[in-house]
Amino acid sequence: MPDLEGRIAELWEERGHLGPGDTDAREAVVEAVTLLDTGQARVAEVDAVSGEVKVHEWLKRAILLLFRMSAMETVELGPFEYADRVPLKRDFAAGGVRVVPGASARWGSFLDRGVVLMPSYVNIGARVGANTMVDTWATVGSCAQIGANVHLSGGVGIGGVLEPAQAAPVIIGDDAMVGSRCMVTQGARVGAGAVLGEGTILNPSIPVIDAQTGEELSRGVVPPWCVALTASRRRQYAGGEFFLPCVLVVKRLTEGERHDKAALNQALREHGLAP
Repeated sequence: MPDLEGRIAELWEERGHLGPGDTDAREAVVEAVTLLDTGQARVAEVDAVSGEVKVHEWLKRAILLLFRMSAMETVELGPFEYADRVPLKRDFAAGGVRVVPGASARWGSFLDRGVVLMPSYVNIGARVGANTMVDTWATVGSCAQIGANVHLSGGVGIGGVLEPAQAAPVIIGDDAMVGSRCMVTQGARVGAGAVLGEGTILNPSIPVIDAQTGEELSRGVVPPWCVALTASRRRQYAGGEFFLPCVLVVKRLTEGERHDKAALNQALREHGLAP
């Protein structure tokens, strides 16, 4: 892989002169993106010691080079027609993945065994962990990193990022549950085992606050093993009083605790967010 990484770096410097006809160069790019497609490499990961996100910039550059060096092609699947530079992913059954009609994943994304795609979309560079459910009309943007045993509920929007190459993607930890119509974007993170309540917007400008202490825990990062809900904070400006969005941590969960829907509904009722 170090040799391939070096080759991608060379091609990146020459990218202004590259095109679909550069066969040798394209072979190196396809080899790099194949590593993503098969799960042998990933765009980003969380360092176990520091907790910081490490981005493998060369793999994002390989994706960008792939776009530059691939010609537009028309693909026909039954009654549907697509025009794109990157093909759709195939051989789902061999990978142990269930994909229902209306769902698609782009080549260069990785779906681990046991993943279920309802009518949804997974973009290039993204990684979806084992036994994760991507529910109806959910989207997993380019390079997003979704853990194992995650539930992305209906209509969830997981933002993607390719440029700049050093930008961290959205990361959802193992065993997390993201409620319907949530939007998680711009490199925001949801910790392992966390529950994000329906309709929550999370990005690096959104403060995450502990409901018990009022302490601001982070910007755009929901801690592991907690229940977090959308809320707002009162702010006074020269033009008047306004409310700005925030995310409120209302309950701490025991590490390793499975999500009990009845218990979660009770927690939501306590905060006036469930009937």
